[in-house]
Amino acid sequence: MTVKSDNPNIRSIKHMAFAVSDAEKALKAYAQFLHVPAETGITHFPKSGNKVALFYLGGIEYQLCQSTDPDGRFATWIRERGAEGLHHICYEVDNIDDALAHAKSQGAELRICQACGVYGSHAHPEGWVAFLDNDAGGIEIEFMQVYTPEQLAAYEKSGAEAV
Repeated sequence: MTVKSDNPNIRSIKHMAFAVSDAEKALKAYAQFLHVPAETGITHFPKSGNKVALFYLGGIEYQLCQSTDPDGRFATWIRERGAEGLHHICYEVDNIDDALAHAKSQGAELRICQACGVYGSHAHPEGWVAFLDNDAGGIEIEFMQVYTPEQLAAYEKSGAEAV
């Protein structure tokens, strides 16, 4: 039986973020077993206190996220669950306001973006994002409306810090 979503705003999975204790070690396993390029870099994002290895498998962006602070978002998540794992899925949407309105009409509430301290839709390096305070099977839900090239140029010109 196929179940189709009635949320017309969901385009695809933008990325999947995995909470890991050691991004380098996790990346080595992905390189060994799934042939992720060994030269995949790990980027430090001081504002959000994370180190992230980013790569693509099957057309989907993967993020291996390690907190640089013992009380950081991903370290806390691992501690609470007792294991590393899939932290959140980011869904690309056509219109973030419509996607949020639909989710809220179904009982969803908004979660604060820990890096920015903002509830609801707000600018990030790739587009407008928002997090739900509800999860699906223990996995957090994020929405992103990806910038057009013109919007991306305006964001980059603004000098905003990378999250």
